[in-house]
Amino acid sequence: MRDARMTWHVCGGTSSRMPDLADMTAVDVKRRLALLFEERGLARTVGLGDDPAYMADLDDEIAATKAAWTGAAITEIASLRAQLSGAQLG
Repeated sequence: MRDARMTWHVCGGTSSRMPDLADMTAVDVKRRLALLFEERGLARTVGLGDDPAYMADLDDEIAATKAAWTGAAITEIASLRAQLSGAQLG
């Protein structure tokens, strides 16, 4: 029942509908991560949890998105700090 793959993940993790992680805000990346977790639950419900290649690919995408979320949040915090306090020199 592979047609049940409802998100952008079915295209190898990319789609013209989804922007690149580097172009997304931390909030947007967090939403994407939530969709991936939702997809993982749906995959298990419809029987794709037994497809090791699909699940491994999905788990890799989740790991990459978690890392991107952390990076985006740190970048946004540093940018805000620079705006409030000026550039850190030294």
